[in-house]
Formats: sequence, C-alpha cells, structure tokens
Amino acid sequence: MTERFGQRRFLFSMVRKSPFEIVQKAVSADKPTMVAVSSSHAGSPGEDDSAKRRQILDGARAVFLELGFDGASMGEIARAAGVSKGTLYVYFTDKSALFEAIVAREVLEQSKIAFNFDVARDTPSTLRDFGMAYIQLLCRPGGGSSIRTVMAIAERMPEVGQRYYHNVIARVIDRLANYLEQRAGLGELAIDDFHLAASQFMKCCQATLFMPFLFNAKPSPSAEEIARVVDSAIRMFLATYQVKRDDYSSS
Repeated sequence: MTERFGQRRFLFSMVRKSPFEIVQKAVSADKPTMVAVSSSHAGSPGEDDSAKRRQILDGARAVFLELGFDGASMGEIARAAGVSKGTLYVYFTDKSALFEAIVAREVLEQSKIAFNFDVARDTPSTLRDFGMAYIQLLCRPGGGSSIRTVMAIAERMPEVGQRYYHNVIARVIDRLANYLEQRAGLGELAIDDFHLAASQFMKCCQATLFMPFLFNAKPSPSAEEIARVVDSAIRMFLATYQVKRDDYSSS
C-alpha cells in the first residue's frame, strides 16, 4: 500500500511540472541523470556550430597571413582562434583542410560582389565603374596577403589555386566578356575574342597598381590613382575595339 501511495504521489508531481522540467532518473545507478532542457534556453546546434567554425577560420586566416602556410601550426591556429586543439580537430583534420576552407570562404565572399553589367548601359560608363570597383577589390588592405598565400601554396596544392582562379578570376572575366559580346551585338564594338578583350582590359586596369601592391612595394592605391589608370585603360580599349562613329552610324 505504501508503495502504491508513493507511485501516485510521483505521478501527481509529474503532472504538475511542465514537460521541460521533468527529470528522468535512470533505472540503474550506473547511468547518469538526464534533464530535458527547454528549447527557448538552448542555442541552436547549427548556429553554434557555424559560429565556432567562423571563429576558427578567422583565427586561422590571421595565422596564415602572418606566418604563411608552412610556418602555421595547428597549435598556433587554436590559440589565435581561442579554442582547444581538440575542438580544432573536430572541425578540421589538418591545416590543409583549414586553408582550403579559407579559400572557399574568400571565393564565396567575392562572388557576392555585384558588378553592374547591364547591357543597356553604355560601354565607357560600364568599363569605368567596373574598373574602379575591380581594382579597389583587388588592392584592398589585406587582399594582397590572401592572394600571396594562395600563390605560395598553389604548387603544392594545385587544386586550391585552380579553384581560386576558376571561381574568382575566370568568373569575372566571363561576366565582362559576356557584356562586351552583347555590346558588340548592338554594333558598338568590333571584337573577335571577347575573353581576350576582357582580360586585356582587366590587365590594363592593374598597370602600375596591382604588382607593386602585391609585392608590398606600395600600399593600396588611392581612388585618384585608380581613376587615372582606369581612364587610361578605357581610352586604350576603345581605341582598339570601338567601332568608328561613321561605321557605327552606317551599320
């Protein structure tokens, strides 16, 4: 009778509690007590995981930029990220995997940058806006370090260099080439190889700016310096590929 009374009292106490307050005691003393926690107090595992991963990648990027790939160690990366080495290895098996993840994130960030290649816009204005934005992106503070690190590791890990080239550089060339092809279809430009023309313009925009920046010979160029070089690149490009006004009007 005492046992039945105890069971009824236990069941009554469970009814009075919310589902998230119920403590399920293990039948065996070897098993720990398990407590159900309200989802309103517990963080989302996916969000926590993503935040921790970003924290690790930020720390790893700082170490790679400071020490290079060969000089970086998982211990240094763990300290910079503020995590234990055990936690670091849960997310990444080695520093090669970490570096690839950093490159992938860089590719993703750069792919979000929108250049205005609206075919309705005239060619000089489009080229100027693109050239300015492109060089500002390429020569942004810290941008050279990322490129130098990728170049340094590309021989040992060619797939990393290939992924960066195809997903960042080649993609921009493709978009500019597509715009030039559409403008040529309107009779404004006379171009045989659109990808070559796009690459030529991008290289002209880099002249005297990117290589000194890449090799730490000069800091990031000012907006005025970029504008001067980009305007020169536009004049050279149009002198080569723009249909002469008389030919354009008669076509």
